[in-house]
Amino acid sequence: MKRAPSAPRRPATAWARRAAALLPALLLAGCDPSVLDPHGAVGRGDSTILIDSVVIMTAIVAPTIAATLAFAWWYRASNPKARYRPDFEYSGQVELITWSIPLLTIMLLGGVIWVGSHELDPYKPLPSSQPPLEVQVVSLDWKWLFIYPGPHVASVNKLVIPVDRPVHFTLTSGSVMTAFFIPQLGSMIYTMNHMATQLYLDADKPGVYLGEASQFSGDGFSGMHFDVDVAPEDRFDAWLDDARRGGGPTLSAQSYRELERQSENVAPIVYRDVEPNLFDKIVSLALPPAPGPGTSAHHDSSGPTEK
Repeated sequence: MKRAPSAPRRPATAWARRAAALLPALLLAGCDPSVLDPHGAVGRGDSTILIDSVVIMTAIVAPTIAATLAFAWWYRASNPKARYRPDFEYSGQVELITWSIPLLTIMLLGGVIWVGSHELDPYKPLPSSQPPLEVQVVSLDWKWLFIYPGPHVASVNKLVIPVDRPVHFTLTSGSVMTAFFIPQLGSMIYTMNHMATQLYLDADKPGVYLGEASQFSGDGFSGMHFDVDVAPEDRFDAWLDDARRGGGPTLSAQSYRELERQSENVAPIVYRDVEPNLFDKIVSLALPPAPGPGTSAHHDSSGPTEK
């Protein structure tokens, strides 16, 4: 019987062309804003801890993989030099190697975490010749409210901060617990109802960075992100002046109750004035919290509108 003709083999150049086409996509996959592209003291500290931890853990992962491959190759059925020892039970040398590497890894990781947790304490002020900018943050369903208590302005889903100046965030939640995170600037921190947490960050390069909620909080979670506009000091001051004189709405207790209604993909809003002690009223529950994502009675997909 005649054998059926085999399918023609693809030339090696075809596979090379495919690999070359995929290479740019693989390289660009790491170009999104991330903790590995930091622009601030805290961000650089977080990135260093992450890289050091991976290097330390490689000390146990790499030998384990290498040993697995070496044992599989040496004790293959076709190797006559491999000794079959069914009575082998214990070796002190093997035990010493097996346990010393993990113990050293734990000690090194523990040291890195101990030092980093103290140096990058979110409540620890950052050294600077300038006083920190105070920003009060309220997480809502599903948007972020930023209050600037000094100039008495506020914004929704847009954070503007000056470059090379520390920012002191005081954070709470007007609904369920979530997490505040600006990957390129540093530490993530949780926001909780009836509680205020603190975080110090800074940025050493102007630009627009991604800010987001990093904990799932209901239907509109995917759209709960904001732009962080890091601007030179003069442009930041100009933004504050424009906010105060721009004719935007006033953030009062009544307008806050409207703002806290559930809404998705809310466009940025700027408030020209803020009711005194509004943040304290939110924290103390003098302004009742939103019902949370478990109910849909106040859900509005269009979001609040400026008045």
